[in-house]
Amino acid sequence: MPLQIGDLAPDFCLPDADGTPVKLQDLRGQWVVLYFYPRDNTPGCTKEACGFRDIHAEYQAENGVVIGVSTDDAKSHTKFLQKFNLPFTLLSDPDGQVAAAYDSYGLKKFMGKEYMGISRNTFLIDPEGIIQRIYRKVKPENHATEVLSDLAQLAS
Repeated sequence: MPLQIGDLAPDFCLPDADGTPVKLQDLRGQWVVLYFYPRDNTPGCTKEACGFRDIHAEYQAENGVVIGVSTDDAKSHTKFLQKFNLPFTLLSDPDGQVAAAYDSYGLKKFMGKEYMGISRNTFLIDPEGIIQRIYRKVKPENHATEVLSDLAQLAS
């Protein structure tokens, strides 16, 4: 059954760009914006990441932590973080297990080809670990501001 608002967010432990393990449970007490994206350095993913970057301080002001997850490896994440000066954490989920736990990994189609990959979905998780918002099939352009607006409402 797909995740729903009010569900406990599935816990995970994934490595960041430095190889340091990041556990969701260690982020309790903060709002977590967990966003799944297909690939580093692609147009839509770059637009989405830069959107979160540009208002990152406003997320921090709301006790929010932004975390991006893709199947890319640490080396790719490091280049992406540096190239676009991203101030938040990117996690590697090489086999898509965590993405699958968040209903964000599966069969995709592009230019007539089918493949397994990550869907662009975001989960807003409250300080107790409960999913408060789910954004499916996200359009990258204004996504960061939409999530921030919801976070500000919920956190107040």
